[in-house]
Amino acid sequence: MSSPESSAHPLVLVTGCAGRVGVALAKGVADTYRIVGLDIRPPEPGAPYDDFVECDLTDMDKTRSALREVRERHGPRVAGVAHLAAYSDFSGEPSPLYEEVTVKGSERLLEALDCFEAVEQFMFTSSLLVMHPVEEGEGPLREDSATEATWEYPRSKLKAEETLKERHGDIPLVLLRIADVYDEACHSIQLGQHIRRIYEKDLESHVFPGDKGHGQPFLHLEDLVSCIRTTLEARARLEGQELFLISEPRVLSHQELQDRIGTLIYGGEWTTLRVPKPVAKAGAWVRDKLPWEDPFIKPYMVDIADDHYPVEIQRAREKLHWEPEYRLYDVLEEMIAFLSQDPIAFYQANNLEWTGKAARAAEGESLAGDD
Repeated sequence: MSSPESSAHPLVLVTGCAGRVGVALAKGVADTYRIVGLDIRPPEPGAPYDDFVECDLTDMDKTRSALREVRERHGPRVAGVAHLAAYSDFSGEPSPLYEEVTVKGSERLLEALDCFEAVEQFMFTSSLLVMHPVEEGEGPLREDSATEATWEYPRSKLKAEETLKERHGDIPLVLLRIADVYDEACHSIQLGQHIRRIYEKDLESHVFPGDKGHGQPFLHLEDLVSCIRTTLEARARLEGQELFLISEPRVLSHQELQDRIGTLIYGGEWTTLRVPKPVAKAGAWVRDKLPWEDPFIKPYMVDIADDHYPVEIQRAREKLHWEPEYRLYDVLEEMIAFLSQDPIAFYQANNLEWTGKAARAAEGESLAGDD
């Protein structure tokens, strides 16, 4: 553990430090900052944090106690807070944890920072899903585009944004609305399920309830780390409240994504048919009710399946001097190579169920009649 006397590096606090993004962030900035991780569980062995302090953001007393402990160990000044901790659940069902962790947890953290003499930046990792999707004929999303959160996860992020904007006071606030994050092993729930459906030749991989030319934004994990780093470095020249959209500039359409994955796995384009949303939603509802099934695609997902999120990142380029280096189209080749070389490891890395159908796909057997 470092002390303020033993290191001249500025102090950065990372909530949700045990998560994949938190560990990658620590690795990416450890040469410049003293990193103290905050979480309900410690990070993996070898994660380059200078210190770890247990912190439960659902409890005000525990949050205050954790930050006071950080001050005692590391001094009264904080260069930045990278607030990554949040609750997420793709079921779409309501949960009190959205309010307790993402919304009130952010408020508690901000309030408990008053034990420090100075906090130079508070960075909140929000989501591009808080934004109203682009309609036909409209330009790309920008920081002043409208917001619209239609399910629990983005609603909690948007509410936390509003809370932080109201309560941050003299602490400079940066809101980063981030695209879905991936890496060479995938580690994206959405992408992992997409790849699985095509690998196993599910019927759902050949139909799409909407405009196949629409798409969702993505961002490589290393580009997210570099964005957070450049945001920390820019803290002295940013305004008291800032908002940035963080994504790869090119959004792959659903059809492009399907074709790319299908070509990499099977050597040819993947046939995708458009089906009416009411039909798709009825099918998703029925499958969701079957006691022997636990499908990933829920009825609410059909409603937002063809939401379109092209993103303009000019503001991040100009004010943060940040530009993403990776492109999903290229990295998909490494993802599928991993899947092909070790399908079981790919499934394990992405929390996918290894079924008989997956095993037959790995052996190259026919999957006809499995749906």
